Amino acid sequence: MVERPIILGIVGDSAAGKTTLTKGIAQVLGEENVTVICTDDYHRYDRRQRAELGISALHPDCNYLDIIEQHLDLLKSGQSILKPIYNHSTGEFDPPEYIKPSKYVIVEGLLGYSTRLMQDSYDIKVYLAPPESLRTTWKIKRDTRKRGYTDEQVIEQLRKREPDSEAFIRPQRQWADVIVSFYPPEENPEQKDLLLNVCLILRPTIPHPDLSTILHAEGNHLGSAIRLGLDRDMGKPVDVLEIDGHATAEQVRELEKMLCNEVPYLGQFCSLEGNEDIGKVIGTTGESLQSYPLALTQLLITYHMIKAAGL
Repeated sequence: MVERPIILGIVGDSAAGKTTLTKGIAQVLGEENVTVICTDDYHRYDRRQRAELGISALHPDCNYLDIIEQHLDLLKSGQSILKPIYNHSTGEFDPPEYIKPSKYVIVEGLLGYSTRLMQDSYDIKVYLAPPESLRTTWKIKRDTRKRGYTDEQVIEQLRKREPDSEAFIRPQRQWADVIVSFYPPEENPEQKDLLLNVCLILRPTIPHPDLSTILHAEGNHLGSAIRLGLDRDMGKPVDVLEIDGHATAEQVRELEKMLCNEVPYLGQFCSLEGNEDIGKVIGTTGESLQSYPLALTQLLITYHMIKAAGL
């Protein structure tokens, strides 16, 4: 019998932070234990063809969704796949890659929850939903620095893609177990990429860690920087965990302790206990800082992957 891998889905619009979150989780679990699949590789047309046809990469008709379904089914049963590769630098396709799934598989991209068969393939489903103003900033920064576009070209691309974002990307939010929204603090809205706050909507579709002591003042040592509330999302009750960028190391340790008490195996990954890679963000001048909201988001998702693995 082939051991079945644990499959995590991370879906969001272009430049929503999918790759950053994926890399961080892979570092937490150990990159040798993680296989990363990007559904952008399953584009039906290259960049030139899309321009000629007037279709965006966000449209389902521009992607081989049936092949994604087949490959997810194979990966779920521990079998290997021959995965296509889309080169974002050239806008063309490179030779395919033979992929053997590791213990954990992370599937990130634009359309990962767009069919029922895809939705049923994941153990945990995450959707990234930053404010559009922040996503625009991230996309301009990424596409001008790494993909050779000008600011004006990126802004025009966002404008043209907006109908497809509204029609095909954002509706996938409804299928997520965890919705992650990084956002700048109100007192400093220009703080676009470093030490952002995070809001985590925890839906009851999977069992989440017991964080109830955060709700009670007498048992809460986390202060106002880490808050757990009850709310409704799409008409259904959810927990909402908010972590501020200015949370202190002591507050973060307290929340980590809650996670690690439920899954002792998680203790080896704690951000302040020997894993310097978790929660790292690179500033505009190249400096490396640790974002506690990012670190705790990575730990929470890792918690779910380890629980799904039965460890």
